[in-house]
Amino acid sequence: MLRRIKSEHERGERDGRAEGGERAERAAGRAGRTGLVESVAGWSAGHRTAAIAGWLLLVVAAVLSTSLLPGAQARATDPGEAGRGQRMVSELNAGDSIRENVMIRPRAGTAPAAGRAATEDLVTALRAMPSAVRDVGSPLGAHGGRWVSDDGTADLVTFEVLGPDAEFEAHYEAAGAAVRKVAREHTEARVDQAGDSSLSSAVDDGIKDDMQRAETTSLPLTVVILLVVFGSLIAGGIPLLLAATAVAGAFGLLDTLGRWVPFNSAASAIVLLIGMAVGIDYSLFYLRRIREERAAGHPVREALRIASRTSGHAVVVSGLTVMVCMTGLLFTGVDVFKGLTLGTVLVVGLAVLGSVTVLPALVAALGDRVDLGRIPWLGRRRTAAGRSRIWTAVAGKVVRRPLLTGGTAALLLALMALPAFGMHLQDATQIQSLPRGVSAAADAGARMQRVFPGAATPARVVVSDDSPEVRAAVDALHERAARSDGALREPITTAPVGGALVVRVPLAGAGTDAESGRALEYLRERALPATVGAVKGAEVAVAGRTAMPYDFTRQVTARTPLVFAFVLVLAFVLLAVAFRSLALPLVSIALNLLSIGAAYGVLAAVFQGGRLESLLGFNAYGGVVSWLPLFMFVILFGLSMDYHIFILSRIRERWAGSRGPDGGREAIVGGIAASAGVVTSAAAIMVGVFSVFTTLSAIEYKMLGTGMAVAILIDATVVRGVLLPAALALLGDRAWTFPGRAGSSDRHDADRYDSDRQEYGPSAARA
Repeated sequence: MLRRIKSEHERGERDGRAEGGERAERAAGRAGRTGLVESVAGWSAGHRTAAIAGWLLLVVAAVLSTSLLPGAQARATDPGEAGRGQRMVSELNAGDSIRENVMIRPRAGTAPAAGRAATEDLVTALRAMPSAVRDVGSPLGAHGGRWVSDDGTADLVTFEVLGPDAEFEAHYEAAGAAVRKVAREHTEARVDQAGDSSLSSAVDDGIKDDMQRAETTSLPLTVVILLVVFGSLIAGGIPLLLAATAVAGAFGLLDTLGRWVPFNSAASAIVLLIGMAVGIDYSLFYLRRIREERAAGHPVREALRIASRTSGHAVVVSGLTVMVCMTGLLFTGVDVFKGLTLGTVLVVGLAVLGSVTVLPALVAALGDRVDLGRIPWLGRRRTAAGRSRIWTAVAGKVVRRPLLTGGTAALLLALMALPAFGMHLQDATQIQSLPRGVSAAADAGARMQRVFPGAATPARVVVSDDSPEVRAAVDALHERAARSDGALREPITTAPVGGALVVRVPLAGAGTDAESGRALEYLRERALPATVGAVKGAEVAVAGRTAMPYDFTRQVTARTPLVFAFVLVLAFVLLAVAFRSLALPLVSIALNLLSIGAAYGVLAAVFQGGRLESLLGFNAYGGVVSWLPLFMFVILFGLSMDYHIFILSRIRERWAGSRGPDGGREAIVGGIAASAGVVTSAAAIMVGVFSVFTTLSAIEYKMLGTGMAVAILIDATVVRGVLLPAALALLGDRAWTFPGRAGSSDRHDADRYDSDRQEYGPSAARA
């Protein structure tokens, strides 16, 4: 071994003398200059206690920062007219109108009078508690026919639950107890309750249970994968430690900044997933490179310097790409995306900062003890950090026949993307969000929707004035509903809120489908302008469970081209600057679009087409959640750059020092083989975590988990293992150079590679 090292050292000295003094001076000058990432990592490794203590202090300060700024959290406002109606109610500071509905009908084989008897008892019980409920509507009151189904077999009872907030829960429970008592006493009738509070509580409880299940399932799964990847307890725990502290710090800062930027629970789950994913990914990139350099004979400090110059630089570039891509969501102008963007930028930024500061400090402090706690059968093989034999063979075959292999893979992904061209953006209603049997309120709402369309989730018409003229106009609205060909349904009810009036208008359709959209347009454009909107001085806005997703989808669809253009142009510029190439950014963007398109196709085929319903446990409603494709595009474009930049950096290192006609192909195969292990491991963690979401109850989470897991799996295998090496093989040296500057760029890169070899080569290890 010593003889081989000495021989390589002497050969390197002879090669250096042959190149001449000028080349040596240039190399020495570049070797003496260090980049920012290398300088920061070097300082952290040399001041381990200060770096580790500083990181912990930063995380603790972020977590405790929320206690220094008292105040309520900012609330998101829906876009469009629905958001305007929401603001009109909130500005009154008089609470809101919460209405519940109870459908009563006789069970099969019983007399119709059985249902009416239950209705009479329920109305009597509700009217006996005027401090808890008001405005009880039923077939027993004026215009009672509006509360009877079209076939005359079912009755509807509606009532408003009174506040204030401190007493609302008690009042709601009292009304619910009355409903349950009637159901117990009238076993011959079926009693179903669904409304504002019951449906919202069902969805909120489902989300809470889903998040707890996701956390308890994903964390052990991540730990198992990390132990398999690293083969030791200490090495496997470092990525988890970095990711956990970065996420904790990000949530602490989010809680503080949430006074100004709205941030909801759904965004919290996404930020948690992204934070864990990038934190672990960045640690994997770093630790894998350090292990390789240690296996090559370098001491710990030298291995850290090489890792910071190579993998550390790739981590910073990829982290910046993720953060910049996420800011594209701000072009939508939607409040919920503002909090999501802020949370992602914070957690990714902290993960990048930790990877170039506390991670080198921990590795320097542990030294070879980083591999303590080796797991039997895994430890020895995993700590070697060798090349992947499988991906070496795959990449070798691809670069030998790039047109055939790359074309076949591209055709496969294009075929997978075909269903995406028929994708229909449509949000799930509260009733559709949960599968049957999970929530009694959601099941009751589904039954009520079939008999009384729109009654459980009506449009909410907010009128700024509660004057006699407005009340008269509402009476005219009943007449317009009768002449609407079924677009507007009954019962139309009113409730005062402060000095305003909230009018509930049931709409035809399922709530968010095309029929409901047409009914909403009829209400906004024809019925209201001729009635309530004609009252002088009255401001009118239509909100509710149909209007909110309708306006949201229209605004997101209109702004999507801006988001796409911003992300694509910015990604092109970042890659062009990072790799000094024009062809490489274009190829990278094309590959990303191809993999995202394939994921879109799977999403449309499975959820919109209703495939795998029984396996995944959902009820297809003919659409895909409106925010998901845009969100997936931004997130996947940013996250895929982690793998992409890491692999390209490894290939470029080898290409810069390659010689001979086959040097470029050898660089591609070597770069893929050296990076495939860490990319596969990182992708396995992300696919495993997102796959957990497919087991949750809410259909939105099932779509998110399936789409993200499929996209990451495609990206880490077909795209990075086949399409990328095929494209690089076809481009050759043109992939790494600006047009017209190939020669000078080649010489510059070769000189730099040689200078790195002189600084980090075997002679440095021997020294």
